Amino acid sequence: MKQQNRWMYLGLGPLLFVLCVFCLPQSVFASLTARAAVGTVAWMAFWWVTSPVDYAVTAFLPIALNAVIPMTEMKSVIANYASETILLLLGASILTASWEKTGLERRIAIRFLNLIGNNLRRQVIFWFLLSAALSAVLPNAVVCATITPIAVSMLNYAGEKNVSESRVASKLLLTIAYATGVGGLASPLGGAMNLVVVDYIQQLTGQEYMYTAWVVRLLPIMILLVISNVVFMIRDVRGTEELGGSQEYFAQELKKMSRMSFEETCSLAVFLIATALSFTRQLYQNYLPGLKPAYIFIICAIVSFLITDREGNRLLMWKSVESKIIWELIYIFAGGLAVGTLINESGAAASIGAVVARMGLSGGIATVLAILTLTLLLSDVTSNTATAAVAMPIVISIIQGIGENPIPYIYIAAVGVNLSYMLPTSIRAIPVGYGLSPKYMLQEGWKLTVLVILLMTGICYVLLRAGYLL
Repeated sequence: MKQQNRWMYLGLGPLLFVLCVFCLPQSVFASLTARAAVGTVAWMAFWWVTSPVDYAVTAFLPIALNAVIPMTEMKSVIANYASETILLLLGASILTASWEKTGLERRIAIRFLNLIGNNLRRQVIFWFLLSAALSAVLPNAVVCATITPIAVSMLNYAGEKNVSESRVASKLLLTIAYATGVGGLASPLGGAMNLVVVDYIQQLTGQEYMYTAWVVRLLPIMILLVISNVVFMIRDVRGTEELGGSQEYFAQELKKMSRMSFEETCSLAVFLIATALSFTRQLYQNYLPGLKPAYIFIICAIVSFLITDREGNRLLMWKSVESKIIWELIYIFAGGLAVGTLINESGAAASIGAVVARMGLSGGIATVLAILTLTLLLSDVTSNTATAAVAMPIVISIIQGIGENPIPYIYIAAVGVNLSYMLPTSIRAIPVGYGLSPKYMLQEGWKLTVLVILLMTGICYVLLRAGYLL
């Protein structure tokens, strides 16, 4: 980046913040804190896309700006930088730090390249379906945090080591992030945001909610979402486009590989134990309620430092591990959570919802479009769970006000709550931490956002009028 452009971008960030604070209409954002929260989002988004400073530096803006203009209690903001998800990402980073040292990274890469092949279209489809399927029953952060380093190992071996400069690597990592969001919509087990939705449905009906009802009602929407997202991601991929190396070369490399060493086995076993325990939490959560995925990964990370090879040498030492941990990933994720806290606790999200409530919606396709747009865009700047907590009461009050059954519209809002594509907040911070450019994410994300809003508005309206969502 030219120095002149860098100084311009550095100045435009705080200018956007000042413009939001003083120029946003007070009829919409009545409080200074709400306008400052919106300004924080604008500043962070601009710096993330233009990159005049490191991404992790931008992630600390919520703390700095909240100190200057208190938008909420500082402890609420700082808590995001040591949240459960942050511990999960830290634990996963420590566990995968040993892969390169033991040679496990190369073994995993060759196995996956032989399993999937090196055709780029097939790679995109495989990683999308795998991530979406796992996210249907597991927290999307867990899925994204465990699947992404595996894909990165494969890409590194195939010669795609610089993610920000590689179209192939960027596309695959973005595919995983998008798929984990889409997959979360498939069942109530896909994330805490869906449990918030279920709670509101139970309050309205006064009955226990059966999870099968969710799967049945949202199945047509899921099918269209998966197809449209996959088609979008492979739209510019030629049928003959491949990763580096040929299928024959990878097959030969697999034959030449020796048996797994003791160190490789230990490294893989600890990671698989952490992943399996996280994926099967439903089986033991009543007996060990405190053993959440984040703490499982931290415990296994501690165990990995206790392992020694056959000569008694320790597998991992902190001095070597700390240089391999992707600290930028952790802070970008935390910054996204923190700015979401500002948006919600400053009243900015409620103000946006109030604008929608005053739009005079009367049901029908305009109402469906407004609900999807509100929830999807809110999910881009705050967490999906926070969006659900803010948006659901607004949707219910609007629909009850016009005398219609709110249940179908709650399902429609759940679609937008689960989806977000443009900014490196929430799980989308994970591929950015591995080198994906936020500018590329925005370039792809806004197009997919428009496409999804239009498609979902159409199918949700059809299902609404057919009575399928009742």
